[in-house]
Amino acid sequence: MKRASLSQHPPSTPGTEAATVTVFASPTSWIESDAVAQCHQVAALDGMTHVAGMPDLHPGKGAPIGAAMTSSVLYPLLVGSDIGCGIAVFPVKLKRAVPEKLAARFPDLDRPLDPEQDAGDPAWAVVKGDIPAGHTEGLGTVGRGNHFVEVARIGTVFDPDHAGRLGLSADDLVLVVHSGSRGLGERILRAHTEVHGAGPAADPDEYLAMHDAAVRWGSLNRRLLAARVAHALGTEPTEPIVDQCHNLVELRDGSYLHRKGAAPGDGRDVLIAGTRGTPSYLVAAHAGPEAGHSVAHGAGRKMSRSDALRRGRAKHTVEELRRTPMGSVVVCGDRQLLFEEAPAAYKRIEQVIADLVAHDLATPVATTIPLVTYKTIDLGSVPQTDRRDHRGHRRGRGRA
Repeated sequence: MKRASLSQHPPSTPGTEAATVTVFASPTSWIESDAVAQCHQVAALDGMTHVAGMPDLHPGKGAPIGAAMTSSVLYPLLVGSDIGCGIAVFPVKLKRAVPEKLAARFPDLDRPLDPEQDAGDPAWAVVKGDIPAGHTEGLGTVGRGNHFVEVARIGTVFDPDHAGRLGLSADDLVLVVHSGSRGLGERILRAHTEVHGAGPAADPDEYLAMHDAAVRWGSLNRRLLAARVAHALGTEPTEPIVDQCHNLVELRDGSYLHRKGAAPGDGRDVLIAGTRGTPSYLVAAHAGPEAGHSVAHGAGRKMSRSDALRRGRAKHTVEELRRTPMGSVVVCGDRQLLFEEAPAAYKRIEQVIADLVAHDLATPVATTIPLVTYKTIDLGSVPQTDRRDHRGHRRGRGRA
């Protein structure tokens, strides 16, 4: 793995690309040269005008992750397959927050809610109107990879007035939900690439209609996930105080602004995820056009999944990774995923936030401290009566 040596504004090679490239990271930040190279490859696409790399920038499939890319042409590949993926924050009221006890009460978020079989589930109350695109597959599930549902408490409050406007103060509890469109976005991208490959959308309006449905679906699913967890923990669901999608494209000032792993930063509140063993940061974002009106969406990987698996197995046991140095509990029955998503596989969230602050893209409001992080069900902790159809659902479920 190579680390890039770059300035605040990496120079482009004259004559090779019309678009500008800016990476908002300090010289000491961990930015792979492959990720910067991907930014320049994207900048060379027809119609591209500017590529902004966030401090969580890292290589992705076909396009960098942690980037906002502006073009006169719409490129579905620059949004990727998990259209609508985002992070939402829900206030939650609990009498006691003992991590081990909360972890034992988490529902099976790998098992989808079936509109017929689970018609009586109280979580359905958060669904208002029709389900976008009529896509019922995977409803109420979190997905794999870096997706999670977390019970956290508010830690350090940097801006009490701003936090107060959101109804938050130190030691309050929140649910943090990171999930996407659970196969719907993948279906949309596949339909495009089978005909057009990595090329632009032949009919941008047609793509945008499907894309917008996937964005709405992802937001609805985050609400369903939060409601399922709230009911399981014995409390009532709440409306999100933050819900920002970080895989999407929007029309802005006559151009297409593609975001892949970059959250909208134009005057919005954003939860920038750390890891299951570090704080996350709620920030007030105020990024301008040079940053693609965007901010980072998380800590950003610094190890590939294979490297994290190999190095993690050499240093840690499974049991060690199921509890973090912060005292939080990790619910994850997939041992490989436990290593792949270990905190050491990610950049330092403090450095990512410092870079955003240094470039005047965001102002920290508060931290969230993980208590329980759910990745995928641990069947050993689930009562036999609650395991219905679980293995069948997992076999039939794709990764978003």
